Amino acid sequence: MKVKIMQVGPIGTNCYFLIDTQSNQMAVIDPGDEPELIQQAIQETGAQVKYILLTHGHYDHTTAVPPLHRIYPEAQIYIHRADAQGAGSHLFPLAGEVEDLNYYDEGDTLDLAGHPIHVMHTPGHSPGSVTLQVDDVLFTGDTLFCGSCGRTDLRGGSYEQIMASLKRLGELEGNFHVCPGHDRPSTLERERKTNPFLLEAMRP
Repeated sequence: MKVKIMQVGPIGTNCYFLIDTQSNQMAVIDPGDEPELIQQAIQETGAQVKYILLTHGHYDHTTAVPPLHRIYPEAQIYIHRADAQGAGSHLFPLAGEVEDLNYYDEGDTLDLAGHPIHVMHTPGHSPGSVTLQVDDVLFTGDTLFCGSCGRTDLRGGSYEQIMASLKRLGELEGNFHVCPGHDRPSTLERERKTNPFLLEAMRP
């Protein structure tokens, strides 16, 4: 399994390509903007898009979904139901723009060429925020950042909820590569030691 990253949009959202090199199947995670650039990058991989997966519904993570859906109509698109309808100007209502939209929730698992993609509902930044765990990688969206966490002052945000979500991530057994929605990647072990928000969340 290979992970590629590209930054898109005016605030540098991390769009990830999760690629199984044996089957040449891939999942596109958080295509936030610039669909032409994302399409070009997909073509360069030579892989087939099986999934388009959203960690949450904010516009900077979803804007490229409708045009990519037109280009890759066979790709299955997933978002948590709580973020699908939009919430004010900061969420993009995919439920009104994409036909056959799929919903995932806590405990669901998708399969990418034998690699299970586990869904954890980690609200706080938005009601429908999820973290996707594949092998030793966590795609944390705007829940956990390198040295920080997502803001909770937008509509639907909750500091209490994001603290509970961070605590849950911090208590996962073992180390993971952390692939956040913005800024640079990290590791869960590094965040456990240095991230002030994660340290606060895990405080007894």
